[in-house]
Amino acid sequence: MSRLLLLLSILILCGHGHVHGRYNLPDQSDLISDGVRQFGTSSSYSYSPNFLTLHRPTLNADDSTCDETYGFLPCTTTILGNLFLIIVYGGLMYLAATYLSKGSELLLEILGPGIIGGLFLPILGALPDAMLILVSGLSGSTETAQDQVSVGMGLLAGSTVMLITVVWGSCVFIGKCDIENNIAVDNKDTKKLSLTGSGVTTDTLTKYSAIIMAVSVIPFIVVQLPQLLSSTYLRQLAVLIGLVLSLALLISYCMYQVFQPWIQRRRLAYAKHKHVISGLLKDLKKRALGRLLHDNGELNEEVVEKLFDTIDMNRDKHLSLSELRALMVGIRFDEIELDKDDAADKVMKDFDTSHDSQISLREFKAGIQKWLNEAKHAGNSTSYSGSRTEKILDDFHEQTKKEHQLIVRGEEQSDEVVEGVDNPKKTSIKAGLMLLAGTLIAAAFADPLVDAVDNFSDATSIPTFFISFIALPLATNSSEAVSAIIFASRKKKRTASLTFSELYGAVTMNNVLCLSVFLALVYVRGLTWDFSAEVLVIVIVCVVMGVFGGLRTTFPLWTTSIAYLLYPFSLVLVYVLDYIFGWS
Repeated sequence: MSRLLLLLSILILCGHGHVHGRYNLPDQSDLISDGVRQFGTSSSYSYSPNFLTLHRPTLNADDSTCDETYGFLPCTTTILGNLFLIIVYGGLMYLAATYLSKGSELLLEILGPGIIGGLFLPILGALPDAMLILVSGLSGSTETAQDQVSVGMGLLAGSTVMLITVVWGSCVFIGKCDIENNIAVDNKDTKKLSLTGSGVTTDTLTKYSAIIMAVSVIPFIVVQLPQLLSSTYLRQLAVLIGLVLSLALLISYCMYQVFQPWIQRRRLAYAKHKHVISGLLKDLKKRALGRLLHDNGELNEEVVEKLFDTIDMNRDKHLSLSELRALMVGIRFDEIELDKDDAADKVMKDFDTSHDSQISLREFKAGIQKWLNEAKHAGNSTSYSGSRTEKILDDFHEQTKKEHQLIVRGEEQSDEVVEGVDNPKKTSIKAGLMLLAGTLIAAAFADPLVDAVDNFSDATSIPTFFISFIALPLATNSSEAVSAIIFASRKKKRTASLTFSELYGAVTMNNVLCLSVFLALVYVRGLTWDFSAEVLVIVIVCVVMGVFGGLRTTFPLWTTSIAYLLYPFSLVLVYVLDYIFGWS
């Protein structure tokens, strides 16, 4: 909230207007001009008086004016002035996107997946983009809207291309692990920058998300094909058909997410797994008579062996499932309601590498070491000595609680309040306020941002499409990009699957929701669909990356080059088609 107040204060101080200095009349030194009335109408004052006039700094020589948004927000015709406004308004849109993202996550914790996770969260994630697209086509006359609607198309194309190229490639690079037998090994990154031996692996369900993303470009193709014809009626009809089709795909995608919430269930399952890890490690640390690790970071095998003997009630040198369940009963998982039997099953699955339904001392030591390493990586710890074990475990435990405090007991309770959330009423109010604040900020500052982009385009002669393609996605999609990169940095197949599923889902929502808003504007206001090059870019990038992600689950490091090269390729293609071949 302090960032919002700071940005608003800057806007208030940056009002629009000229400043003129006072001057002395040449023969009446006792009179001071008010800087408004013009002297020199008589012959004695026909020459230019010697006074100082202060104007706003400008990089242009023209005297063009601008209209203040809402009648009071500042505007300017200068390059630096509009660049400053784009940064400020973009920062406010980023703040709106952050509020919407955090409020959505809180709502997911309380109400679970289903309607909330499958319907509202994807829509709220695309809301800032949809707001900017909407206001870009509602401004002023039809001619003004036709001019500014390219801002909306630039944002639509820029968001899609940035997420599926730059962010996608960055997630592969940051989340890379050693590839063995064509599968990336969790938390093992010894091959460093090997183009073929290092990469990420996702699950099969993530492949389906990539295919859905590729299918979501069908409305673009439907709208674009009749544009090759000279019939105005067919072009308008194609826009209407594309609108209906994009709305149908939007509803289908949301309903699909409602009844099969892959991403939401995967995220909650991961949170549940992390709570088991943090809870068990904290309990073992309390039981230990010494440190779990030596000062050099190596496992204290003597202490771990004593812990093993404590848990091994029948002294058979193996831990059975019933002994693990007995251990879980005594562990307190704070506010989170966990099924103790399920928690014991997870420990057995992680520790029992021989698959004989029991854990030997060797497997117990290896499992404890593995989980301690995971806690270290989750906390981004650079050193890991025995003296810091307790702090690292505490930090890891707090982190897991903050990420998700909800564990779903059944898929049917999609709209019921989960008792496992601490103080659900307070959390509900907080989520509602954050969603309201994000929506209001996005609605209030979308129009000023579009105006600033349009004015900056006029001042620099740079087409609005390229400005909005590069700059606006940084404001509206930064929170999604940061979230995806953070998940990828955990270097696991589970988190990699979640990361790429969310990226594919965000692009799909851009292609159906934002396109629906865009086509509705074009149809209702009678605008001309003149975006052949832009549509071609969206189709190429989504189909290439969608097919690429749908045909494989392991992505070696060399695949990042394809993703990264598609971004400049998109900009060059639009420029060549529009400004050399004259498509626009």
